[in-house]
Amino acid sequence: MCKLSTFFYESSYLLEPQSRQYFHCLLEEITRLNKIDTLEDVFDRFLSNTHIFKDREVLRHDYIPDKLPHRDEQINCLGGIVAPVLRGSPCSNAFIYGKTGTGKTAVTKYVLNRLSSKAQQLGASIEVCYVNCRLAGTEYRVLSSLCDALDVKVPFTGLAVGEVFDRFKEGLDQQRKIFIVVLDEIDALIKTRGDMLLYELTRVNETLRHGRTSIIGISNDLRFKEFLDPRVLSSLSEEEIVFRPYDATELQDILWRRAQMAFAEGALLDSAVSLCAALAAAEHGDARRALDLLRVAGELAEREGATCVSEANVREAEKRVEHDRIAEVLENLPLHSKLVLCSVYLLGKTKVSYTITGDIYGIYCELCDQSGLSSLTQRRVSGLISELDMIGLLNARVVSMGRYGRTKKIRLGVGRSLVRKVFTDNDRFRDLVGYVPNCLSGV
Repeated sequence: MCKLSTFFYESSYLLEPQSRQYFHCLLEEITRLNKIDTLEDVFDRFLSNTHIFKDREVLRHDYIPDKLPHRDEQINCLGGIVAPVLRGSPCSNAFIYGKTGTGKTAVTKYVLNRLSSKAQQLGASIEVCYVNCRLAGTEYRVLSSLCDALDVKVPFTGLAVGEVFDRFKEGLDQQRKIFIVVLDEIDALIKTRGDMLLYELTRVNETLRHGRTSIIGISNDLRFKEFLDPRVLSSLSEEEIVFRPYDATELQDILWRRAQMAFAEGALLDSAVSLCAALAAAEHGDARRALDLLRVAGELAEREGATCVSEANVREAEKRVEHDRIAEVLENLPLHSKLVLCSVYLLGKTKVSYTITGDIYGIYCELCDQSGLSSLTQRRVSGLISELDMIGLLNARVVSMGRYGRTKKIRLGVGRSLVRKVFTDNDRFRDLVGYVPNCLSGV
């Protein structure tokens, strides 16, 4: 409300009650119309500023370009693995490892899109299904996605997992296809749900008469195999492809290729691209982060009405992307990792700067009881703490206690307000954030 409106609002108390109420309603309507006009200005300014972006969709994660630079070795390797399906033979299972943003998903989709096109030319009967296990979350939803790819009808919920799996096998056998299953972020499903689904998929060819299936797993965790049962490992017979992070030169080349398609001519300074590549390479070699920085920097320049994207826009974009990235990591953590992080958050309410694994485990077990879940062993929880420490959500350091040995002291590595906001938006964790553990009830 502007100063003049505030003056009228305060002066209205000199009027009669009925007139005052009418006057307040009138002022609120004027304020509402002013806000609408302001929003119209925002929209008009955006529509009139057309000299920054040419096609911003090119900077999105899910955009697959015609060429993937600096990944020829991995493309040829994966292409060689899946090539036998063109002659009607199932290919070997493959597992792809690498940090986030190293091109794993893009290369896999690129190769399989080309494979599908070639198969169509040759008349080969193949089908490809891509499933993000972190988004699917359960065996039921993964199997449901596989059934959808085969046009096998499965209700959203209500069936036993075994029944859904039987329908999948029946549909695959009837269609006599070679079915390539891509399980992206498969480690997220294994850590929360176990490896039974993967075991069943690796053994499914033994029960099929006509159809065949092959698995391509994609994981950010190089220690993924540690979570697998030996029986699953023995039936995988997989080939492995490891994606190394991009260096600054490679990231700069990738950004320039995308920038030429995404930005209007003269709308991007060379120094802005170099800075995006340097920031991303110094941290993880993450192409997604570099593309995010460049896109957000362009959007900020666009909102300001600037004529080109500068280094200052990239610096501002870095602050925004960092905050959004941490929130995304928090939202996508496996369930038990979230419970461990929530335990550390609750311990932080006691104003203790550091806590130890035993205290965290006690509260973690209480949260599992509250959620109706079976708790993991303390050794496994200690491993989850190490993983959270590795990605920066917790800070854990080993300190000497003299003759009492050594212990690990742990505290949150991100802001409490961000943890509270993300968990409050989650239906399962909304009540847990305000839970008072029994061991802290007297504190």
